[in-house]
Amino acid sequence: MSDGIPCVWMRGGTSKGGIFLAADLPADPDERDRLLLEIMGSPDNRQVDGMGGADPLTSKVGVVKRSSHPDCDVDYLFLQVFVDQAIVTDSQNCGNILAAVGPFAIEQGLVPVKGEVTQVSVFMENTDQIAVLQVQTPNGKVTYKGDSAIDGVPGTSSPVTCEFKETAGSTCGALYPSGNLKDSVDGVDVTLIDNGMPVVILNASDFGISGTESRDELDSNTELKSRLESIRLQVGPLMNLGDVTEKSVPKMSLVSQPQDGGCISTRTFIPHRCHASIGVLGAVSVATAAITPGTVAYPLARVPDGDQKTLPVEHPTGEMTVVAYMDGDELRSAALLRTARKLFEGTVYPLEK
Repeated sequence: MSDGIPCVWMRGGTSKGGIFLAADLPADPDERDRLLLEIMGSPDNRQVDGMGGADPLTSKVGVVKRSSHPDCDVDYLFLQVFVDQAIVTDSQNCGNILAAVGPFAIEQGLVPVKGEVTQVSVFMENTDQIAVLQVQTPNGKVTYKGDSAIDGVPGTSSPVTCEFKETAGSTCGALYPSGNLKDSVDGVDVTLIDNGMPVVILNASDFGISGTESRDELDSNTELKSRLESIRLQVGPLMNLGDVTEKSVPKMSLVSQPQDGGCISTRTFIPHRCHASIGVLGAVSVATAAITPGTVAYPLARVPDGDQKTLPVEHPTGEMTVVAYMDGDELRSAALLRTARKLFEGTVYPLEK
C-alpha cells in the first residue's frame, strides 16, 4: 500500500473538505494539485473514487502552516478542487473553510490556547489579507459543541466569529475593478465588485426570473446559465481576472428584494452551479454593494441606519448575516458568525503508482 497523508476532514460553515498541514503536501504546486485530484476523486461527477462529495461545496481543501507574517498566527491557502474537471484553483478565498482553520490550528499545536476564547489571526495566502477568528476553548481545549445555528447546516455547534480586514480589491486590485459602480454587458446592468470575493451582481428581473426560485429550478435553466456565462467571460478582463474560462471566479449573484426581513435576496452561481446558500466572502461583497448608492443591488436592498449595520443576506436555504462596521459612509470591516466541526482525523491515500 502506498504511503498515506495525514489529514483532518472538517466542516467549515456550509462547506466541507480536507485540511492539511503544508509540510505534509508536496511543495511543488503541480504535484500537489495532482495529488489532491486523486484524493478528491476528480474529475468525476460522483467523485466515487475519492473523498469529495460530488458538489463544489464539499470538494475543498485548506492548507495551513505556522505564519511567517508579523501579527499572524497561521497562513491559510484555500484550494477549490473541481468536481467534473481536472482543475485545482487558488483563485479565490473561502470564508467557510476559513472557519475550520482556527480550530484546526489550535488542535495541531500551531496556536496555544489563550483562555475561554482563543483568537487566531489568519493570513489568507490567496489574497494576502488577514482574518481574525474567535474560537471557543473552554477548559483549555477546542469545543465543537454549542448553541449557534447557521442556515444550511442542521443542528447547532460552537460559534466561530470571523472578522475580515482590508479585503477590498483583494483579488481584483480594487473594490470596483472596472472603475464603475455599474456597467452594461449584453444589454444587462451589472456591478463588478471584490470585497474579499470577486462577484458580478445582476438584477434577477433582468433575466425574466423573480430571484426566489429554488436551486434545482435555476440549475435546470440552461438559457439562464448560458446568458450568465456569456457575461462572466466578458467581465473577466474588466475585473483584472483575465480569461476566466477555467477559473472559479467571478461568482454570479442574482439579486432581488428581500422576502424574509433581510437586507437583500440572492441566488449565486459558483460559477456554473447555483449555490445552496452563499459563500462567506461572497456575502460580504453583496452586502457591500447593497449599502452603496449607484450599484445594481442598492435599489433592491433594505439597509438599516447606524455605524454598525446588521445585513442579513438571504439565500436559497436561509440567510447569512454580515455585520458591517462603518466609518461614515465607508465600510471599515465586516464580520460573520460561522460554525465548524471536526469530522475525522486520519490518513488519506492517493492512487498507488
